[in-house]
Amino acid sequence: MIKHALPVTREADFSAWYQSVISEADLAEESGVRGCMVIRPWGYGIWERIQRLLDDRIKATGHENCYFPVFIPLSYFEKEAEHVEGFAKEMAVVTHHRLISDGKGGLVPDPTAKLEEPLVVRPTSETVIGMAFARWVQSWRDLPVLINQWANVVRWEMRTRMFLRTSEFLWQEGHTAHATVEEAREETLKMLEVYRSFAEECVALPVIAGEKPEHERFPGAVATYSIEAMMQDGKALQAGTSHFLGTNFSNAQNIRFQNAAGELELANTTSWGMSTRMIGGLIMVHGDDDGLRVPPRVAPWQVVIVPMLRDQPEDEAIVTYCKELQGELAKLSAFGEPVRALLDLKPAKAATKRWGWVKKGAPVILEVGGRDVAGGNVSVIRRDRLYREDGKLDSAIVARGDFVTSAVATLEDVQASLHAQARARLEAGITRDVTDFAGIERAFAEGVKNPGWVEVQWSKPSGAALDKVVERLKALKLTVRNVPNDAAAADGACVFTGDAAVERVLVGRAY
Repeated sequence: MIKHALPVTREADFSAWYQSVISEADLAEESGVRGCMVIRPWGYGIWERIQRLLDDRIKATGHENCYFPVFIPLSYFEKEAEHVEGFAKEMAVVTHHRLISDGKGGLVPDPTAKLEEPLVVRPTSETVIGMAFARWVQSWRDLPVLINQWANVVRWEMRTRMFLRTSEFLWQEGHTAHATVEEAREETLKMLEVYRSFAEECVALPVIAGEKPEHERFPGAVATYSIEAMMQDGKALQAGTSHFLGTNFSNAQNIRFQNAAGELELANTTSWGMSTRMIGGLIMVHGDDDGLRVPPRVAPWQVVIVPMLRDQPEDEAIVTYCKELQGELAKLSAFGEPVRALLDLKPAKAATKRWGWVKKGAPVILEVGGRDVAGGNVSVIRRDRLYREDGKLDSAIVARGDFVTSAVATLEDVQASLHAQARARLEAGITRDVTDFAGIERAFAEGVKNPGWVEVQWSKPSGAALDKVVERLKALKLTVRNVPNDAAAADGACVFTGDAAVERVLVGRAY
């Protein structure tokens, strides 16, 4: 029986396992402020990789980076009623600009330092960026405006979980303005595809891209699109969203331009974002009972070299051998970048360091001892397949030159392997033969473990009919995730209303 590195397994308690991965892999820790986290170097290193690779793709589509203040006047939100209603319960508000002593050794807000207007700590930036667009856009020649911001945001969550729902998190948010509806809709779908391809190709995260139903739209949006990923417990994670805002925000913020005919028009706007929630998805899709498994493209270190030192005279030769190996790997290029190889010289036992890197999820771990040096070898551990069929650690002794020659192909294979494993789970987790609401109830009945999602036919109800559907789903703790872009055409009755279906939707439980 395999003794795993984590104190709890996915099967025993998925939620506790998730927290254990974050702790044992040194990803993040509590900060002392409820709902806020300290992201440790390995966790932030993964975010830096995500940021760099996604930023390259965003810029390749013509967008420029900028920055807007973290404080937004409350009056900006009040101009867009539906938007402010959607975020009102989550807003953190600054009302004073100075503290004074309370005479008892503590501090309190100075009543004479009350702000003339409360400032909202940025929950999202549509309003403040919209006000800037109103200044920047005067003529059709000023369009399109294509910008992106990397920032932190604050949404005062009541139920928090690291990387999934935190009161403060990191993200990028794109905002654009266009002359026509067609251009704005094209932009919305273009960025959805950027997210889809990034998740699949870089994070090895299989996703379903599609449009959200009416009741799941971003506050103030005309249409919202998402990429949905399936975690190992069958729940959905919304991993990125793209919104067509139409002229709703432009009308509230007076983003108008003079067209070629000299007439004033409202600009059509979009917004889209992806956050550190992606790291939560990476954990729950790729992690195993020994810790995290990081796809090579987003791993801070792709190959970690662990010298097996024993405070013996031969240690110097082992370190020299490892440094030469590190140099050889650094000259290679994988996924269009130099291979990232780390030589771990921390003063700890080799076994302790090995299992530390296993828990962190380094894609390839190399162990080098005296016999390896003498034989010109390395011991190779691939994190995507840690054990042999007999349950023993799969550590293969390979000639050093052969490993270096095959290192790039190995990293590419680990990346593909993690994606293939996750893709197989996603496909196996979607049930497509449910034809009535009773079938949904059976699929998500109490006691059914990891039910996954169901794809059902949908008549696109609205108003009171939609409210009734939402209540029925809420009773089962279910939500409609999205309408898959690649779903088969509707050919039957809606499982909720009995009316003729117009499309197919995914239904499931979600984070």
